[in-house]
Amino acid sequence: MKIEHLAVWADNLELLRQFYMTYFDVTSGEKYVNPSKKFTSYFLYFGEDKTRLELMHIPEIENPASKGNLKGLAHFAISVGGKDAVNALTERLRGDGYTIASEPRTTGDGYYESAVLDPEGNYLEIIG
Repeated sequence: MKIEHLAVWADNLELLRQFYMTYFDVTSGEKYVNPSKKFTSYFLYFGEDKTRLELMHIPEIENPASKGNLKGLAHFAISVGGKDAVNALTERLRGDGYTIASEPRTTGDGYYESAVLDPEGNYLEIIG
């Protein structure tokens, strides 16, 4: 078994897509459009046969969390391949004006990580 994909509601679908493509070396599928529901989405691919991230948007949705019952979702993590990569990406994101929510460190459970808020405020851990 594996997690096939996670889904995130977005106010600005294109901005969020560009963020993940720029900083996390993902590729994007074609934009999916359902005109009757005014729903659009992209799947972002983390390499072949890996977990995908679905970015979703509906223009008039007032509380996107209510559509997916996000109450329990605290964060998600992306592994970037080591301590040096965590440090470098954290500094790149800081330099580009993103909020670093947690500085690089070794956690109590042994991960080397930092955390950043993506353009829509999702808490994203960057894992070594």
